Amino acid sequence: MTYEKAGVSIRREEFAVRRIKKILRNTFNYRENKIGRVMKDIGGFANVLDMGGFALAIATDGVGSKVIVAQELERYDTIGIDMVAMNVNDLICLGAEPVAMVDYLALEHVNPEMTSDIALGIHEGARIASIAVVGGETATLPEVIRGVENRGFDLAGTVIGIVKKDRLITGEQIAPGDHILGFESSGIHSNGITLARKLLPRNFWFELLKPTRIYVREIMELLQRFRIHGMVHITGGGFLNLKRVTGHGFLLNELPEPQIVFKRIQEQGNVSNREMYRTFNMGVGFCLIADKKNSRNILKEYGEKYGIKKIGSIVEEKGVVIVKNGERITLE
Repeated sequence: MTYEKAGVSIRREEFAVRRIKKILRNTFNYRENKIGRVMKDIGGFANVLDMGGFALAIATDGVGSKVIVAQELERYDTIGIDMVAMNVNDLICLGAEPVAMVDYLALEHVNPEMTSDIALGIHEGARIASIAVVGGETATLPEVIRGVENRGFDLAGTVIGIVKKDRLITGEQIAPGDHILGFESSGIHSNGITLARKLLPRNFWFELLKPTRIYVREIMELLQRFRIHGMVHITGGGFLNLKRVTGHGFLLNELPEPQIVFKRIQEQGNVSNREMYRTFNMGVGFCLIADKKNSRNILKEYGEKYGIKKIGSIVEEKGVVIVKNGERITLE
């Protein structure tokens, strides 16, 4: 079983994104020589706008087909945490501190109890991330949104943050020999759910609703104390996300054992290791890249506290290579 057979083609998504980028990159010209000049290309975890003395970071994301799991189990109080997490975890990859967000909730039919539970989750995510939710949009779209027994909804958001321009983390300082540190995930997070739903028995779906871990407080503290060369949110596309921060290669030969949910998915669908690591976070939800000295100090002071482990190193050879139980896996 593969993610593509389940209905999601990463390759087709990448192709579509390239075409979108080609069209929308020209809009950068509309802010040239003005406040809000675009500082990065499309394709990173977030982008930044030049505001003079600082940069304004912006990112947007949703929770994908995890909404179907919430509808099936009729539990809505955690899905809002996922929405906040997917946005702020992208934004902090640039070294930016999340400040505020807006949300978009599209409903098949209005259910006040369900929407209140979703809002409670958004509130909890905002509390963990220390951000304000300053507005949003709710739309009733019965001809567009279709779900489980009229409980259909989709949830997305947009977050903004701030960063001093000289503190912006771009990945340009990453060099061979740097260490890759991995932060433990809380489980499957909000990626690969389409494949997971098709393979896991329904009585195991409660594992899919564990909310995505929010890494804001941990990363903000580490940025104050250590020099970090790059950061990566292990989101849709699994460990292929590493390629988004540098042209150097990645050798992951110290990865931890994944949680039981991933083992069950792999067993139920006879899914290859390669497919698992290019679809899921496999127990590592966020990565940072630092030189050896900073890496050792981070692990010594925060490894146990924040669930951080060294998982590999930056190498000259391009690409992402995983060595697991003697098997060499190349992701592409």
